[in-house]
Amino acid sequence: MDKINSRRDFLHKATSATALIMAGGILPGFSAESYRRIIGANEKIRASVMGVNSRGAALAQNFAWQNECDVIHLCDVDSRVIEKCVSAVQKVQDIKPEVFADFRKSLESKDVDVMVIATPDHWHAPAALLAMQAGKHVYLEKPCSHNPREGEMLVEATARYKKSVQMGNQRRSWPNVIQAIEELKGGIIGRPYFGKGWYTNNRESIGIGKEVSVPAGLNWDLWQGPAPRKTYKDNIVHYNWHWFWHWGTGEALNNGTHMIDLLRWGLGVDYPVKVSSNGGRFHFKDDWETPDTQVINLDFKENVSMTWEGRSCNGRHVEGSSVGVEFYGEKGSLVISGGNEYKVYDLKNKLVKEVKDSKEIDPRDAANPAGHLDALHIRNLFSNIYNGEKLKSDIDSGHKSTLLVQLGNIAQRVGHSLEINPETGYILKDKEAQKLWSREYEKGWEMKL
Repeated sequence: MDKINSRRDFLHKATSATALIMAGGILPGFSAESYRRIIGANEKIRASVMGVNSRGAALAQNFAWQNECDVIHLCDVDSRVIEKCVSAVQKVQDIKPEVFADFRKSLESKDVDVMVIATPDHWHAPAALLAMQAGKHVYLEKPCSHNPREGEMLVEATARYKKSVQMGNQRRSWPNVIQAIEELKGGIIGRPYFGKGWYTNNRESIGIGKEVSVPAGLNWDLWQGPAPRKTYKDNIVHYNWHWFWHWGTGEALNNGTHMIDLLRWGLGVDYPVKVSSNGGRFHFKDDWETPDTQVINLDFKENVSMTWEGRSCNGRHVEGSSVGVEFYGEKGSLVISGGNEYKVYDLKNKLVKEVKDSKEIDPRDAANPAGHLDALHIRNLFSNIYNGEKLKSDIDSGHKSTLLVQLGNIAQRVGHSLEINPETGYILKDKEAQKLWSREYEKGWEMKL
């Protein structure tokens, strides 16, 4: 069998099984491991994973778990975490991945088909661009970019280099969530005109960082990469970078991206006409820069609105869930909580429909809240690579959802609402806000198409 026919034979098996799963989840009495064995690959996709401390380690194992994929490279600037990930991946697949401190060495390999990026946010777009320029497909964790200009560049790069880029809005591939959005668009609550999303947690203070020696095994210069250099402090790596504008994007893009994406999907909108944000760092006095409490409001020309509420330091649930969205319409409401499930209420608050998933999900698990469902998102990328199946969250869609939350952060930082061109998403007549459309880079690390 020649190479092309081998790929086609594999694809037929893979997509048939995926269709079975998507029709209603893994069938009763049919284990995940049995599902994995059904799909016998004649030719494997070879993946390299960049950033393997937490979420990246979970993704590395999930990619390796797919029968038609081998994780052949693991890349991380911290030697303390990379060997741990090697051990975890070897428990899932037969081969031992090769390790790299500098992911660019991995990109030089012709053996790599897909680069999986799960780094801090300031690396997302620059790494994805370099991967495409090296001829690789990309699986890019949310958010797709640190700032709006980077997202625009990724959209342009995908068209130029003809590579597949799947953003990690995994809920786009969850079967019951897909069904919920289909029912919403089918009129189950009439015309939806308002959507609310939320995320809550009880995060602790990050304190006041001290300038200390860089830990042995951590390449601090390469960790910073495209970001202008700053002195190492003891309260940045490996998670608290989220709360510094220099590297991170706050809770809004850390978790809000998922919920805003669901709202944009359900309401069928792209760019807003007006954006505002209120909130701040209220709970602790420490180095945390981004809001721990934030409400972003977006109005659209389609005569609909959405809002996202983030509470990093008060975990009181909304609608019984730490994370979720609710759509409000002419005839009722539809709630999608943190899992692969939804509820429909009429205008008298009577529950008229409930769809559940048999497996529980922990939305506050930063590493792997729903691995069995995220596998469907990974498999969608594989099918796209092999036969052009439409991506559930391509970079055009991913950029639009990311941009909405970025606009909220820009409004927060400048302290006033923004007027937006609804055709392009560009900020109108606001030089102060427009300065935050892009960023400065460390010399030699600029993104270039």
